[in-house]
Amino acid sequence: MIEIREAQPEDIPLIRELTFKVWPQTYSSILSQQQIDFMLQMMYSETALAKQMHEDGCTFILVYENGNPTGFASFLEMENNTWKLDKIYLLHSQQGKGMGRTVLDYIINTIKEKGAAALQLQVNRYNKAKDFYERLGFSVIQIADFGIGNGFFMNDYVMEKKLGE
Repeated sequence: MIEIREAQPEDIPLIRELTFKVWPQTYSSILSQQQIDFMLQMMYSETALAKQMHEDGCTFILVYENGNPTGFASFLEMENNTWKLDKIYLLHSQQGKGMGRTVLDYIINTIKEKGAAALQLQVNRYNKAKDFYERLGFSVIQIADFGIGNGFFMNDYVMEKKLGE
């Protein structure tokens, strides 16, 4: 049984625990260890996560299967009824089971209720998740390199899914 609930500030340690289980495996073949370490500190320190929740307007959700935490996601409103899927990470043991689709459906339904017309995301150009997003109706709208500091870049596809009426 899959359960999804909105995360609260007291869930930050759990989000960090899940991050450190998923992130290194996801990116070790496409990013240097130095960039992984830098990005983990930049985006997933307790301070950074609290800022995303409180100041940046990110909604975080936690995903459970049979009561066990298996992943998380975050999303936020940008402009012109466009939202951004900022993060979606599931334990590797959960991938390929339809859980990612379930989480995206949950997010899309949530933001549609708030008037969303489109959902965007960024995915590393070498991340096989791009294929997953394309199967779910996302298409590449931009190829971009985002400087993140310390001489590191995120080399991403910006993808978008129109949500219709």
